Amino acid sequence: MIQEKTVKYKSYKASERTATIFSYLTLIIMALIWLYPILWIVLNAFRTEYNNQGDLIGVVVSHYFPKQLGLENFVNLFTKTQFLTWFFNTLFVSSISFVLATMFSLSVAYVMSKLRFKLRKKILNIAIILGLFPGFMSMIAIYYILKALGLTQTLFALILVYSAGAGLGFYVAKGFFDIIPNSLIESARLDGATNSKIFTQIVLPISKPIIIYTALLSFTGPWMDFIFARVILGETNTRLHTVAVGLYYMIYGQRVDSNVFTMFAAGCLLVAVPIVSLFLMMQKYYIEGVTAGAVKG
Repeated sequence: MIQEKTVKYKSYKASERTATIFSYLTLIIMALIWLYPILWIVLNAFRTEYNNQGDLIGVVVSHYFPKQLGLENFVNLFTKTQFLTWFFNTLFVSSISFVLATMFSLSVAYVMSKLRFKLRKKILNIAIILGLFPGFMSMIAIYYILKALGLTQTLFALILVYSAGAGLGFYVAKGFFDIIPNSLIESARLDGATNSKIFTQIVLPISKPIIIYTALLSFTGPWMDFIFARVILGETNTRLHTVAVGLYYMIYGQRVDSNVFTMFAAGCLLVAVPIVSLFLMMQKYYIEGVTAGAVKG
């Protein structure tokens, strides 16, 4: 009997070890597939190879690894395009949008988590249904509304679009607020605190992880968006473009530079730097926020 259990245990351990090895191999293969295009972007951003006429090669070449590295693509990006203008336009829109969107999302999450009112469950259900539809489905309607108001081809219109619907993305933050004891809220109310004071002076100070999580999502959304920015800003006034729209028209517009693809790669690398830096600095709070929000969300 003991020998039979020992054999079964060894068989179980062997199968468990095989499953673990298979899982790690699968993750490694997926990581390589995911990293391949990122490495291609990085290598092409620093690729400085010249043709027989002495022009910088900026098209897709047959060899993956560059034969010569340099910073010429970044210099050309800053001197031959309006990249800095696009960059600061994006930074301006993302900075204001993430402040407003974070405020709206956290406020709605607190109301849905800690307040009880007649239509609460219906609003929750409607929010879930609306969240099932991708945002670009409303793109045409939003464009004509903005056009009727005379707001197209303005950065203010982008800020309005990115922050107006942020309240619907409250579910993760609501899950975080759900784990805050209701007794803490009730005791504050007994002491005469209003809902606004409870939210700003009690709930928010102990909700740093979910604030960081919501703020990061609210910042990265406008920073990386292309569809709404292209439709709302158009293509005539290039000084209003964000980096996504500007880099797109640099590739598919009227530019005829021989090194346009390597310049595009350099721009993509620069666009990724703020997002990656923010995530690395806030990674601890980001993981805490999404984990706690998923517990009861």
